Amino acid sequence: MSNVTTTDLYEVSMALSYVREGMRAPATFSLFVRDLPPGRGFLVAAGLEPALDYLAGLTVSPADVRDFAEALHRDEQDLRPLAGLCFDGEVRAVPEGTIVLAGEPLLEVTAPLPQAQLVETYLLSLICHQTAVASKAARCVLAAAGHPVIDFSLRRSHGPQAGLASARLGALVGFAGTSNVAAAVRYGIPAFGTMAHSYVEAFPSELDAFRAFARTHPGPVTLLVDTYDTERGTKSAAEVLHELGAPDGCAIRLDSGDLGTLARRARSLLDEAGLPRVRIIASGGLDEYAVDALVRSGAPIDVYAVGTKVGVSADAPYLDAAYKLVAYEGRPVMKLSSHKVTAPAPKQVFRRPGLLDVVALHDEPAPAGAEPLLRTVMRNGRRVGPRPSLASARTRFETDLRQVPEAARRIDGPEAPTASVSPRLGALTDEVRRTITSATARVPARGTAGPPI
Repeated sequence: MSNVTTTDLYEVSMALSYVREGMRAPATFSLFVRDLPPGRGFLVAAGLEPALDYLAGLTVSPADVRDFAEALHRDEQDLRPLAGLCFDGEVRAVPEGTIVLAGEPLLEVTAPLPQAQLVETYLLSLICHQTAVASKAARCVLAAAGHPVIDFSLRRSHGPQAGLASARLGALVGFAGTSNVAAAVRYGIPAFGTMAHSYVEAFPSELDAFRAFARTHPGPVTLLVDTYDTERGTKSAAEVLHELGAPDGCAIRLDSGDLGTLARRARSLLDEAGLPRVRIIASGGLDEYAVDALVRSGAPIDVYAVGTKVGVSADAPYLDAAYKLVAYEGRPVMKLSSHKVTAPAPKQVFRRPGLLDVVALHDEPAPAGAEPLLRTVMRNGRRVGPRPSLASARTRFETDLRQVPEAARRIDGPEAPTASVSPRLGALTDEVRRTITSATARVPARGTAGPPI
């Protein structure tokens, strides 16, 4: 299926109408999150790089026109005006890995109106999903307090592509690796894996299973010890690890039960067996809340593997995001709907240390000591400069994270900073509101006679 047709029907209907009406002047749309989900003190911007790939490759083909016509129950000829439409506009955006707040544009698209409209759904889908998952993963890194975190999300993600994205996003915010082979190869992420309980069950005993696994993978090796009884499994693992000579990097894995208590007992058994360097990996329904509790309890767990709840951002699986028109043909516009008011005109976000952010008009000068967050990343439908590396996005995230106030970093009950609005943007918002309100007031009420036309 074409990426072009991966959109909502009304995007096609509006784009066609704009083309037929000759409305091809430049339009600016702003993509932002209205309010942070409960339990979030910040968001990590993500999804920009695949979004730019999508825009760079966007061209409405004859096959797309046929699909549009079929969906609209229209003659194919009616949709022909959209044929050949491609994206040749500009994108200004915060780079991936940037920490952002509610109300701040993650990206702004400026392009001929039909183009800028047609891409709305795809951009929202990409940016929202990946920002939600990256933000959840970032909280796991905070909760782990320096312990390595590994992505185990693929089998429970909402489809293979979502799993691939989750592995990349985990690496972006500091995960040590992933179980996802495709992601490891594509993005250069270290691959980690152990064994399943079914592997142990396939052998007459745990000891047989561990020895067979060690013959195939002589080291370093990680042995899953809780298929039957964790204490006996740990003792069997210790026996096999001794037979291997306990090469560096060996570990046991706990995947169920009271992980804190089991980890303490397993650590004691490993130390008694003369294996103090064998690590303990914990998995099984973990997210930042569970990891935080284990770390705070002093559980002797060396590595945390997170999967299901993180890959789907279980406690905050969506973002209240919008992609709204803010200017058309040089005219600032805004929405006045109850609880969904938008601010007009293209914007910039200026950041001072401590996440003291100001949302301003895009052409305002930066306040003293402030850094502009939105950068021009696409011009004339093509990327500006080389594709950033995953490592550079990770460095950006780590730099930004150091600025996040402690109250926003909390796992339980975080308090999100609030961006302020520049006086110029505030004044323009009031002016545009008055203009719209005045124009609306001149529209005759239903059933009353208006001026002659």
